[in-house]
Formats: sequence, structure tokens, C-alpha cells
Amino acid sequence: MDLDFDNGSTRKTAPQPTTPSGTKASAIGTLGNLLGRAGIRINGDAPWDIQIKDERAPTRILAQGSLGLGESYMDGWWDCASLDIFFERIFQANLTEHVTAKDIVQTLKARLLNLQNSRRSWQVGKAHYDVGNDLFSAMLDSRLTYSCGYWREADNLEDAQAAKLDLVCRKLGLQPGMRLLDIGCGWGSLMQFAAENYGVSCVGLTISKEQAEFARQKLSGLPVEFRLADYRSFNVDGQEKFDRIASIGMFEHVGHKNYGAFFDTSKRSLVADGLFLLHTIGRKRTRNVIDPWFDRYIFPNGELPSLNEISTSVDGRFVIEDVHNFGADYDKTLMAWHVRFEAAWPQFASKYGERFYRMWRYYLLCMAGCFRARQIQLWQTVLSPSGVPGGHLRHS
Repeated sequence: MDLDFDNGSTRKTAPQPTTPSGTKASAIGTLGNLLGRAGIRINGDAPWDIQIKDERAPTRILAQGSLGLGESYMDGWWDCASLDIFFERIFQANLTEHVTAKDIVQTLKARLLNLQNSRRSWQVGKAHYDVGNDLFSAMLDSRLTYSCGYWREADNLEDAQAAKLDLVCRKLGLQPGMRLLDIGCGWGSLMQFAAENYGVSCVGLTISKEQAEFARQKLSGLPVEFRLADYRSFNVDGQEKFDRIASIGMFEHVGHKNYGAFFDTSKRSLVADGLFLLHTIGRKRTRNVIDPWFDRYIFPNGELPSLNEISTSVDGRFVIEDVHNFGADYDKTLMAWHVRFEAAWPQFASKYGERFYRMWRYYLLCMAGCFRARQIQLWQTVLSPSGVPGGHLRHS
């Protein structure tokens, strides 16, 4: 997801003003014209209009694109009553097609370097998932499910997440006595649900030490095991086999240079007649543009796949049995998280501070607007090693 407001030009450095007043007035006018394409006004009275609090904000946004927009918001330089609608309008108007120099640099790094290698893959665990179990406990459902809920018949977060977990279990055809591998297991919500409701034993892989320690205590007594390991180092000899494999909301951290290794790990760990369910956010086209604000503050080294990249990577490894897109449900999930985050914030304010608060709400509401505009998707893909005889039964 890239949020760039450079009006189509590429700059290496921020413009140097000749006269401060003239430059600031020009920047406000340029930014106002650009945002006007999305029906957004500067200092307007609509909830999606932005209110400039610091006159340096327009120049910073225009010069630095996504990074400048996000950081200036974190610094309190501008405000917006309804950030989710602001971003929905930004994406619907395709203002994100404009590219800045910072985006080019970040994209070249992603293409030329392996930003998700085995050493760097641990960075996101420390930077994001270890931010605080107390915060995530307040924001998420009771099982700490940090991925899209399934709202087809649900009207609250708890039921939506239970419905999603049950959907995964039904798509995998879980039966008592089976072994389930969860790659990127988080706090173990899928393993907890599968063990309690489907009678399976589970092994989960995570790169977050905080997640693993918290989840081991939370789920003690259930037949679930947490292993602190990168997927590339798991089951290298292929001796450990599982009846089913799932990966929920982890593939976004793998990176295109590692897709083959990810699916190789999955295939060598799966029995011949097993099933693998991949649940991931994805972009609607193949374009390795990395958003610099999200990379710096939320998900270091993150990269969204396209459906084409997934299908190309599984070619020769798996048969694609089913693809299910319910990305619109992520809007509801993120808005529910935001409501819970706002309600809980007073107890965290002194620990995290105002800048973190603005950063976190910007993250949640930006993502909600992006999903609402259908710029990014949520896919559940069911894979089998050699094809299910007679075909895989679709569940929804």
C-alpha cells in the first residue's frame, strides 16, 4: 500500500523556499488542488477534510509523500475527524499513483535486496508484535486473533473472529487426532480454536518472543506447542509431517524473494493427501512498491503479494483448490479494533505517549479506508500437494 502525494513528480530533496510565505502559500495551494481530486478540502468542515495545525505540513507532505503525510500527522501538524473516510477517498481517487523519490528508493531496495532474509525476518516481531501484549489484549478479541474476521453472519468482533477460525477449520476438513501446523501462529488463536472444537494437536511457529511466552501460559493444558523459529529453519529434513497446515496473516512478511522457500517448507511438512490454507492480505496487481511510512513504523520489511505472485510460486508445488476473497470484511475488523483501542487508550496513555497514539490510530484507520476502497484484498487460498480426488468442497 503506497500513499504518495507528490503530484506526479519525483524529487530527491525537499524544495528550498526563496521566501517562506510564498513557498508555504504555494504548497498549500498545490496540496489543496491535489486533495481536491478526492473531494477533500484543507480546513474544510466535512469530517474527511484535513485541518492544518502547522503551516509546514503541506511542504513536508508534498516533498516526502507517504512518509511525510504519516509523520506530520504523528507530530500533530494536521488533523482529520474521520481518517478512515479521508483515506477511502484518497484511494478511490487513485491519488496513490503518484511516486516520490523515497518510494523509488524503497522499491529498488525491495527488488534488489532480500529485505526478509532469515536475519531481518525477526525485526517485525520486535518492532510490532512485541509492542505489548496488554495493548493487543485490549484491542483484539478474547483469543487475540490479529487477522481479518468473517462478518457474513456476525455483528460483533468476537463472533466474526470465531466464524473466521471455524471457516478455516472447515476448509481444512479438520478431524479429531489430526496434527495441524500453524506457520506464523501469533498468540495461537487458530490452534486454540482447533484444539478445543476439532480435537486436533497443533504446532505453531512464531518470530515473536513476547507472543510465544504469553501464549504458552494462556493456552497451557491444551495440546498446542509454540516454537520460536523462522519458517526456513523449520523441518529442514522433512521428517516431521502434518495432516494440515495453515498460515494466517503471516505471508505479508515473507517477501517475493522468499515465496519459493516458504512453499517448499509447507510442502515438505505436509502429508501427501493433506491440505494447506493460506490466508493473506494482497494487492490487486503485481507491483513491488513498498510504503515507507508503514515500513518504518508498523511492519518493517512487509510486502503484499499479488494473486499472480502466489499462483506462480505454487506452480509445481501445489494444486490451487480454492480462492476466497473477503477483503471487504477487513474494513469492519479494523474499525472494530479501532473502537476497542480508543476505549482502552486512557489506561495506556502514560506508557505509550501521544505520538504512539496518533501513529496507531493512523495505521488502523488508513488500513480500514484502503480495504473499504477495495485497493487491497484478503484471500484465503486452499492448496493440496497433488489435487483432491473429486475436488475440494467449498465452504463459506
